[in-house]
Amino acid sequence: MREIAVVAYSQSPCVADAGATNEVELIMPQLQAVYSQLGLASAQDVDFVCSGSCDYLQGAAFAFVAGVDALGAVPPIKESHVEMDAAWALYEAILKIRMGHADSALIYGFGKSSPGELPIVLSQRLDPYYLAPLWLDTVSLAALQARLLLDQGLVSESDMAAVVARSRRNAMGNPLAQLAGEFSIEDLLAEEHFVAPLRRADCCPVSDGAAAMVIATVEQARAWGAPYARITGIDQRIENHNPCLRDLTDSVSTRQAAAAAGVHRGPVDVAEIYAPFSHQEILLTRALGLDDSTLVNPGGGVLAGNLMMASGLSRVGEVFRRIVDGKAGRGVAHATSGPCLQHNLVAVLEGA
Repeated sequence: MREIAVVAYSQSPCVADAGATNEVELIMPQLQAVYSQLGLASAQDVDFVCSGSCDYLQGAAFAFVAGVDALGAVPPIKESHVEMDAAWALYEAILKIRMGHADSALIYGFGKSSPGELPIVLSQRLDPYYLAPLWLDTVSLAALQARLLLDQGLVSESDMAAVVARSRRNAMGNPLAQLAGEFSIEDLLAEEHFVAPLRRADCCPVSDGAAAMVIATVEQARAWGAPYARITGIDQRIENHNPCLRDLTDSVSTRQAAAAAGVHRGPVDVAEIYAPFSHQEILLTRALGLDDSTLVNPGGGVLAGNLMMASGLSRVGEVFRRIVDGKAGRGVAHATSGPCLQHNLVAVLEGA
């Protein structure tokens, strides 16, 4: 099987409102950044391009096509898109390379969430017959999950506050973060509930921005002379679309994806976990089989800034950065999609 590596990555700052900046203007700086890291001129210098976004954010069918303008209209390129976080665009690109149809790929994800009410907008991704008509927002669904965990004694509100405090503290060293600062567990628990048992601090912020990445075969990475991190395992699993038909206190799909990706085959120095809510980080850490020796979300994770449709790709990118900087030898990246951790992807990265 062909060895594939991450060779370049860039992410925009997480901002609450990008104002008049449109999606193309969010994407282009990140594309230019990854091109410059490799000495490339444009998307013409890679074999395949795949993007991830959500048309519901823009409120129009095939709205992602506008983002393609960031690549240039001519000459034509081999391009694809997933109506998912760009972590799944990465998955498609890996399959493309493994099948021998490409040696390199550009992946990007973008989302401008500020114009609408994101928790309500995402309710339209639920079952169209039974759940979507109820307008069940993502925060309320996550609150139901947190209540189950609390009632069964699997987490405590202090545990959740500790996750938030660590996230905000870690984000102080992350210039791209939206929320950062030193907070005590007691201060966080003193806040009023937002959607009980969740407080606002337990929920990731709404952020605008984009991220981009280039992957390639190890041979191509060496030809470019770029530092790289090998993707030694990747897998994704999905559970029932109806939250009532699965155990919300566990993440079976994450556990299965982690086993298939080979998380257990060696020590994990760093883990970037896509946990939009504080209790989900605890749940996912357990599902991934991580212990206290693993550094989790050293940049604050998505509780410090959530680029909708790009944060999953950013988890892979952050692990890549730590490996090429010599701060980690082996890391795990996790991405999620759907209500209450319905669909999960796990990737393992290792040094060259």
